[in-house]
Amino acid sequence: MKILDRVLNPREIRRRLGMNQEQFWTQIGVTQSGGSRYESGREMPRPVKELLRLVHVEQIDLSQVKRIDFEIISYLKESHPDLYRSLRRAVRGRQRGSTEAVDLASDTGASDEAGEPDAGLALPETGNGHP
Repeated sequence: MKILDRVLNPREIRRRLGMNQEQFWTQIGVTQSGGSRYESGREMPRPVKELLRLVHVEQIDLSQVKRIDFEIISYLKESHPDLYRSLRRAVRGRQRGSTEAVDLASDTGASDEAGEPDAGLALPETGNGHP
């Protein structure tokens, strides 16, 4: 059994969430009977595993996610890795309820005359309509 299979045990995740099979599986586009087969040991296709992880483990509302969001993330990772890491740290600190502020200006060098982080920090256009 692969590590990912042990980590993403759908029956265990569903039970911890207190959901029945229909509620759990329809959120990721799988029928109750199909989900039952996965819970009984049938191999899950990788896209189903990823949807299960995103929706039920990461608790992401896929109706709110747009393609451009993924393009922005990819652009930040490639073109501005320091900014991406700073933003990621800020979000993680916020999720943990941390009161410690993350100074993005010190990590990116972007600040206004008063030393405050530049609220107008914008991503450059590449000319094809995508950052």
